[in-house]
Formats: sequence, C-alpha cells, structure tokens
Amino acid sequence: MTRRSIALFAGLVYSMAGGPAMDRAAAAPATSINICHGYGCAFRSRLDLGPGDDRKFASILVAGRASPEAERKAIAKAVSYYEKRAQQVTGVRDQPKSEFGASKVKGQMDCVDESTNTDALLRYLARHGLLRHHKVEARDSRGFLLDGRYPHWTAVIRAPDGVKWVVDSWYAPMGGAPDIIRLGDWKSRGVLESGALN
Repeated sequence: MTRRSIALFAGLVYSMAGGPAMDRAAAAPATSINICHGYGCAFRSRLDLGPGDDRKFASILVAGRASPEAERKAIAKAVSYYEKRAQQVTGVRDQPKSEFGASKVKGQMDCVDESTNTDALLRYLARHGLLRHHKVEARDSRGFLLDGRYPHWTAVIRAPDGVKWVVDSWYAPMGGAPDIIRLGDWKSRGVLESGALN
C-alpha cells in the first residue's frame, strides 16, 4: 500500500468517525455555568465543567445510591467540590455568611448568589442522572425584616417521601459543607439575636 493510499484510507476513517465535528465535540466543555458573586448576582464568572468534573461528581454521588440520607451526604460533598471549582474562576475564597458593605465586591457572595449557584449545581447533577433519590425544587426563602429576620434564600431538593430539604451553603466558608436540613426547620431559623443570625 502506497503512502497516498494510506493517507486516503486514514482520511476516510477520520471522516466516517465524525471528522472535525468530532474533534470539536471532544474539545468542548461539557457544561458552562455562570457563577454568581458580588451580591445579588452583580457579577457572573463562567465555570466550564468538563469530562474530569463529570467523573468527579459521578464518583462523589456513587456513595449516595444506597438511600436518600446517603445521597444528601454525597450532595454536601459535591457542593464542597463545586465551590472549590467556583473559586478558581472568581479568584476569591468567599467568607461565610454575608458581610455588610461587601456588596459589589467580586468573589463575595450573599444568599442570592449562594442559592443560585447551588441550584445550578443540583440541576447539573440531575441532568447527568446523578440524583437517584431527590428532585430539584424551586429555590425558597424566609424572612421579611418585619418578622425579625433578614430575607434569606436557599436551594431546595425533595426526597421520595415528599419532604423538602434545603441545601444552604451560606453559613460555611467557600468549599465548606452546606447545611442540609428539612425546609420546615430551616424556615424557623434566621432570627436576629444580638446582631447575629442563627
């Protein structure tokens, strides 16, 4: 077989396998997610989750297959990993809770940013078939100042028994474990006591 024949044969195989379109698909990131920060999503930084991230999340969520409780523990670990990835694109490690006066500070996040980012992660996990025991619900909130609490938002998941759970990463530093508690219990929290939120 001549060199020209080999080249033509290789070209035919390449073309049948998808050619340049396949190369572009292999090089493209699996998912792009906008990371909100600066309070109220004042800034958005693009996080590209590629095949390595897909494998990492899959390996984390494997531990959650046994039960809803196990899946919630795995979700907490997935949120921690996700926030470490988010830090790579914001360039700042967000501190726990919200500091007054940090509005429009790149990298710092309030509950709107945190809940939006966590909700995006949960929907990514659901789209990839990694949530076996929970459905992602709409974000929820509590507090309206007149009841002695600041307004506060969270991401929400629903277990097979219908119980809703919050996934609230606002209380922990970036990369820390989020609070995952029953929505009803979460709704009763957040009362201002000596200037601090419980």
